[in-house]
Amino acid sequence: MKNLAVSRRYAKALILIGKEDGLAEQYNEELSAVAGLFDTQEGFEKALTNPLFNKNDRKKVLEAVLAALDLSVIMKSFLTLLFDKSRIGFLREISSYYKNLADELKGVVKASIVSATELSSDAVDKIKQALSKKTGKTIVLKIDQDIDLIGGVVTKIGDLVLDGSVRTQLMNMSETLKKGEIV
Repeated sequence: MKNLAVSRRYAKALILIGKEDGLAEQYNEELSAVAGLFDTQEGFEKALTNPLFNKNDRKKVLEAVLAALDLSVIMKSFLTLLFDKSRIGFLREISSYYKNLADELKGVVKASIVSATELSSDAVDKIKQALSKKTGKTIVLKIDQDIDLIGGVVTKIGDLVLDGSVRTQLMNMSETLKKGEIV
């Protein structure tokens, strides 16, 4: 939980700088690239985060990598700050949260659709258009299947859940009948 709070705080600080200077998308790309080094360069993350190594030596490794990369001054300062505050280990989470903030800044919202069967591309397009109209933003959809739904779809946009599944409708009907109410 603490990791999430720390990651959000740093990502929000960087997005504020990005909004102010208009380089939020550039910072998104740079941050993703550096976070990607943790995954592609074996030992890089350990070289920066392992307390068994001398802190000055670890900082020299970071400085050498930053000198080799074509990053903005702000990003180099940001990464150095993360290192100095012993937060460089949170880089993946910061990058992930920053990406969401940058998408939000561009007016892009991520949504997911879960359906019982595979949806046609026409149906997906119609749902995407309806969600875009409802939110006033560009929608990026993630589509999954769940055979337990029986039919219908469940759509999630952030914290909002639009449940149009047959399973939920049957459960609601069952609750209504149990209470003795007229349907």
